[in-house]
Amino acid sequence: MFVFTQQPSLINQYIAELRDVSIQRDRLRFRRNLERIGELMAYEISKTLSYHNVSIPTQLGIAHTQVIRQQPVLATILRAGIPFHQGFANYFDQAENAFVGAYRGYSPNQQDEFEIEMDYIVGPDLSGKTLILCDPMLATGRSLEKVYHAMLRYGIPAQTHIAAVIASPEGVRHVQQLLPQCHLWLGAIDDHLNEHSYIVPGLGDAGDLAYGGKV
Repeated sequence: MFVFTQQPSLINQYIAELRDVSIQRDRLRFRRNLERIGELMAYEISKTLSYHNVSIPTQLGIAHTQVIRQQPVLATILRAGIPFHQGFANYFDQAENAFVGAYRGYSPNQQDEFEIEMDYIVGPDLSGKTLILCDPMLATGRSLEKVYHAMLRYGIPAQTHIAAVIASPEGVRHVQQLLPQCHLWLGAIDDHLNEHSYIVPGLGDAGDLAYGGKV
């Protein structure tokens, strides 16, 4: 597990702005900060991937370098994950992509009790590839767990990285216990989940802050 706020990093600045109620009202800046964090996390994750040597012809000779052996598959959960995902796509610009529609389904009589509903999923073949599953908020961890297992219909990835901007200790434990094969990349781990399963201090609803409220 890698936690960015445990060391000096530009990500700290962008997370601070995401949290700040006086700054997060600017939706464009909020989305851009999620995108920037995705870019920086993509760079760090890129250091763990497999590379191979290539020879590049230039106008004056041949240059030798290393490039990624195989581009990863980038997956995210709609809608809050879109700008975060875009940051990864900016760096892994030849990657294949997968998208999942997942949300909390509440009982009319029990507003604090919910199940993770999933009504849309599309993705490429994952067999033997590197999967990067990115979602801004790792709260209970149940949605990421369900999405990961749903993605396996497209094949078993060789390795999986899960990236989140803000996580709860409860969500981290859930993912580590049920998805021990996955590598966690987290911007920050906050104090706890409240009685509504929202991260405290967190930052609010990332989807609403990025795209506006919903009915």
